[in-house]
Amino acid sequence: MEIKVETSDGVTFVVPVARVDSSTAKAFEGKVLQVVNSGVARIIIDFAEMDYISSAGLRVVLVGAKMTRAPRKFVLCGMKPHIREVFDVSGFAKILNIQVDRTAATAV
Repeated sequence: MEIKVETSDGVTFVVPVARVDSSTAKAFEGKVLQVVNSGVARIIIDFAEMDYISSAGLRVVLVGAKMTRAPRKFVLCGMKPHIREVFDVSGFAKILNIQVDRTAATAV
């Protein structure tokens, strides 16, 4: 699994590529926690290049969000419709900040 980390204008983007499932969730968690623990003020998880997320991947997102306390920001964006549906059905869409794209996410 490839996980890109990009920084631009004080925002750190974590971009998981392809799939986050039980076999790749540990690598994804390591990268997310590395970024969260670095203390950056704004973290955006960009799902634009993701095709699949399992419950293991959802857990990683929830852990990252819980570890990021105000005034820091933890925002999700770029979800394809079937990925967004997973967040909606799981109820995570109600408790996480989800934006359409990077532009909307950086404006939060």
